[in-house]
Order: sequence, then structure tokens, then C-alpha cells
Amino acid sequence: MTTAPEGSGRTVLVTGGSGSSGIAVARALLATGARVVLVGSDPGRIATAAAEAGVGATHLVCDLADAADVQRLHKEVAATAGPVDGVIHLVGGWRGATGIADQTDADWDFLSTAAITTLRNVSREFYAELETAPAGRFAMVSSTAVQAPAAAMANYVAAKAAAEAWTVAMAEGFTRSGSPAAAVVLVVKSLVDSEMRARQPERRFPGATDVDDLGAAVAGLFSTPAAEINGHRLKV
Repeated sequence: MTTAPEGSGRTVLVTGGSGSSGIAVARALLATGARVVLVGSDPGRIATAAAEAGVGATHLVCDLADAADVQRLHKEVAATAGPVDGVIHLVGGWRGATGIADQTDADWDFLSTAAITTLRNVSREFYAELETAPAGRFAMVSSTAVQAPAAAMANYVAAKAAAEAWTVAMAEGFTRSGSPAAAVVLVVKSLVDSEMRARQPERRFPGATDVDDLGAAVAGLFSTPAAEINGHRLKV
């Protein structure tokens, strides 16, 4: 763990932040003057991600599927960075099959834990801070497949749909309390980064969203009025 730097600006928690999307989101937020806390379950990977993101990014380790560990995370964030102004939830995963009959319980357990359990734990723990922040923002990343479910992806889209529903319920809570906060679903077909392009130079990745564009979209949430985005599904 590193210590958050001194300075003004909002504090944003990026959960599931050890991959290229977490690094890109962190860089975009840092460019706006925010302090970023990247959270992951693997100590080595999350430390590397924070170092790659740049000055102003710190890191903490947490099992987001464990509610007690998320409570511990909250205390550690409060001690090192203060109240959070945003939570960007990037935890995900993928499991597929050939149809409905072979959608396994093991795959459902994996996907629902990644998509739903982690999001519920994090949002419940940080909801009150987001609700009272001057421009509190919560965002999750979902898939275009939720609107056009295929049999081979039933477990995956069902888990994502549940996570979307929870996020929209958060949005209603913000509206009902008169909060200036917003909860948003960012929708992509897939994500691509420079390393993926370099490994497969012949591939065009049709419809994919570059992680840098995801980062820009996340950063823009904080300067967009809550009424324009709260509860919305925003295609990136």
C-alpha cells in the first residue's frame, strides 16, 4: 500500500483496477486533478497498475466478494484518502457455453460473484458518502449483450442484467433523497487496448471500445449534471 498524496480534488475509488481498463480510467481521472485509489485482489498486479497509472494513484488490496473485507477497505480508504467522491466498478469476468442446457452452476457462481456480489458489497459500503458528495458518481461497466441476450451467454447476461438493475436502483435512491449524486451504467460491446492491438495487428476489433475512451467517458461523468445521467445506460 502507498499513501495518498496531499492535494485538492476529488477522491475516486476504482475497483477491479488492475487491468488495462483500470489503468486507463485512473490516468483519465488523474488528468482532472483527482486522487485515485485502485483496488484489486492481487497485491502484485494492483501495485503495478498504480505505478503505471502515475503520480496520484495509490492502491489497496481487497476481496470485494467478502463484505467484511470491503468494510475493512472502507476504513483504510477513509484513513488514507478521506471520503470518496466516486466509485468506478470495473470488476468483471466471462464464461460462455453453447446454449441453455450447458449453462453450469459453477459458471453462474463465478459470474454472479464477480458481477453482482462485488457490486452490492462496494455500493452498500460507500453509498452514504456518494450520496452526500458534491458530485458523487457511481459507474459500472456492462455489455451490449444485455439488450440482445443469446442462449450461449445466458449466465453472463443474467448476471450483468442484475448488476445493472442494482445500479439503477441506486440511482432512484439518489433521486428520492434529492442527492446531487448519479449512478450510471456504461455500456460497451467489448474493450480493447494497445497491447491487444499489437498482439493481433491483423484484427480490427469491430465495435470494441478502446480503454482510453472508457477513461474519458468516466472522467466526463463528474462534469456532467446528475440529472442528465443518473440511472442512464450510456453507450461508450
